[in-house]
Amino acid sequence: MTAPSIDIDIDPVWPAATDWEALAARAFEAAAQVAPELAHEQLLVSLVLADDEEVHALNKQWRAKDKPTNVLSFPMLSREEVLVAAASPDAPGMLGDMILAHGVCGREAADKGVAVETHAVHLLIHGLLHLAGYDHETGEADAAEMEGLETKALALMGITDPYAALD
Repeated sequence: MTAPSIDIDIDPVWPAATDWEALAARAFEAAAQVAPELAHEQLLVSLVLADDEEVHALNKQWRAKDKPTNVLSFPMLSREEVLVAAASPDAPGMLGDMILAHGVCGREAADKGVAVETHAVHLLIHGLLHLAGYDHETGEADAAEMEGLETKALALMGITDPYAALD
């Protein structure tokens, strides 16, 4: 299975014991299995594993929200462009930028009782689906579709449904 290529920058606050690049590659492959429009290694994602301060500044600048958040996604293509690219052997280069906040991710993982790596994988899949044009904030049906894709991708990695406990 092919998946988007990753250009990754890792802030030292993220634990060095984890191979974040390999984990992100596995997450992207799982996402591409459930959302085939992502099955293009010619697509590139810029991924930054950042600290909360960097994500806070970006969230304030681009979303007018004065706080850090778990993941930010900045798509470079519209949903329609992603679907056209999926049908072409010559997919455009940059799918978008994604930034994860270490502190927020760690706190959320602790609240859920899961490893930081497990929660980070969920956020990576979630963010990648946003880059592909999925949006859980546009209605209940869209949210259910996106959550379903996330759950399927996570299951491919042996990770249980993070939404099951919320029901």
